[in-house]
Amino acid sequence: MIADENVDMVSHVGKVKGMAMYARVLVAQVKSGESEALTQVVRDSVVPAVKQEVGFKGLLLLNNVETGEGISITFWETPVDLKASETSGYLQEQLAKVAPYLTKSPGQGVYEVVVQV
Repeated sequence: MIADENVDMVSHVGKVKGMAMYARVLVAQVKSGESEALTQVVRDSVVPAVKQEVGFKGLLLLNNVETGEGISITFWETPVDLKASETSGYLQEQLAKVAPYLTKSPGQGVYEVVVQV
């Protein structure tokens, strides 16, 4: 395998060399015509709230303008931090903010980040 010097290599134990990070991925269908309003709510309300969470490392919000599918990926320093964002009520509060713009509750998964460029 050829190593790219800009890529953190995965070690033999499955951790990114020198770091670990965890991601919560939410996949949702945005109501027709509500994409801009949803994005504004995320910028104005969700982003300031998530920045206050212990262990928060970053957020990506992806939108497929053709299908209306949206994906939110939040990154967390430890699995404990990620889980705490659920048990503290934080996640439920944020989902309530965006629920009016979605056709149904988003599906979600939790992942370990194994390569970051």
